[in-house]
Amino acid sequence: MKRISDIFFSAIGILVICPFLVLISIIIKLGSKGPVLYKQVRVGKGNKDFRIWKFRTMYTGSDKKGLLTVGDRDSRVTKAGLFLRKLKLDELPQLFNVLFGEMSLVGPRPEVRKYVDLYSEEDLIVLSVRPGITDYASIHFRNENEILKEAHDPEQMYIEQIMPEKLALNKKYILERSYSKDIQIILKTLRAVLGN
Repeated sequence: MKRISDIFFSAIGILVICPFLVLISIIIKLGSKGPVLYKQVRVGKGNKDFRIWKFRTMYTGSDKKGLLTVGDRDSRVTKAGLFLRKLKLDELPQLFNVLFGEMSLVGPRPEVRKYVDLYSEEDLIVLSVRPGITDYASIHFRNENEILKEAHDPEQMYIEQIMPEKLALNKKYILERSYSKDIQIILKTLRAVLGN
């Protein structure tokens, strides 16, 4: 049932926002050199790697300088990228990841391999379901970049404080997951984004 819903709603979503996707693509191209889309390897269901799609919000090659971004002081983020990130519009291409079966609309956000390698055996349960575009952790840490901006060592803060909380929320989702719960999370996500 969940997979059928994912296919249906991701396909409808892509069709409805297609003109919007084109507009964002033009804005990105006019704002900085490089591709419109950014592909990054993340870890999905069954501990398997896949490529997640996003609109590019950084200058080309910026990911080589670090995986975490730290709010509006991060010089790697383009002007258009700041706007896209604030409204989470950079995540829209992930509807294609959902359509192709690599992700779900709702599920634990997929992490990069570097951080998954730090998971305990207990934490690996989050890889038993398809990763999602949104989840409890996405809502709770919607201003994660701003939180990291205040840290003396952003990566240490992420590993020691934020990641454990995200994993706890992911486990909570797995224990509670249902179709109605997914709808609640989607509605909470929309409220959180529009409330920014």
